[in-house]
Amino acid sequence: MQPKLIIHGGAGSALKTKDATQAVRDSLYKILDEVYALLSSGANAREAVIRGCQLLEDEPRYNAGTGSVLQSDGQIRMSASLMDGKPQRFSGVINVSRIKNPINLAKILQDCPDRILSDFGAAELVREVNAPIYNPLTEKRLQEWLQDRQDNFERTMADVVSEPELLSSEAGRGTIGVVALDSQGGLAAGTSTGGKGFERIGRVSDSAMPAGNYANLNAGVSCTGIGEDIIDECFAARVVVRVTDGLSLADAMERSIKEAKENRRDLGAIAIDARGAIACGKTSQILLAAYHTGHQKGDTLEMIEEVQTV
Repeated sequence: MQPKLIIHGGAGSALKTKDATQAVRDSLYKILDEVYALLSSGANAREAVIRGCQLLEDEPRYNAGTGSVLQSDGQIRMSASLMDGKPQRFSGVINVSRIKNPINLAKILQDCPDRILSDFGAAELVREVNAPIYNPLTEKRLQEWLQDRQDNFERTMADVVSEPELLSSEAGRGTIGVVALDSQGGLAAGTSTGGKGFERIGRVSDSAMPAGNYANLNAGVSCTGIGEDIIDECFAARVVVRVTDGLSLADAMERSIKEAKENRRDLGAIAIDARGAIACGKTSQILLAAYHTGHQKGDTLEMIEEVQTV
């Protein structure tokens, strides 16, 4: 089977200029090429998803890993999850700090009896595996938080990318995600985030829930957008279940996006099914996603329609 891959760097406001669009496109394509090469060399979907998430977490532009937003108290707390479609196994960490790649903890937890850890449990896991202490804070995210502090925290979330000059307005929803189909027909999905930014301490995002990240033998989905909206729709699991029940991926995505729009949700999603179909959808202005079919590459940066299929 020809491997398939799709990645995203968040959803939210439109990008300001063609140069801004090209900067994000170049960033996504560079990661896309490296991960697809891994898939082409025989790596399984889970390995590809982990590597893709690592690279996206390491890119300061996106709100995950390095470049994560600060919460209301000025601290960074990140969440990430991994779902391997073959065993239908979900793992993740919630509100973990002082680590470079939260997706690595989700990887470790795939083989543990307790597969979702939060706060102190996640911190203890960091110590157990002797992961290097890492500060994911960037100067741009710090300045963003300091500015909002001066404004008495009037904003409800941070920018989708760390360069506010790239966005047409201040609203943004930052998450990264990867969905992969390997040459053996295996599917996996991974999602990672720094959260909304400026949120109440202890708030939990959709990124470490099946609502925002889900896969089985039939399809895999990663979501981005306002976590509460994604949770209310249980969006990722909803799309996967619809494909499992017999809908095409295109129809499952279209119906789910239509319902989300009717419910005034703000979100985006990427997906691949077991046949190699690729779909993405959004109710937000823009979805920062790019895909590789093995024959062509493409992206959603200038996507006007709400659902796009390949």
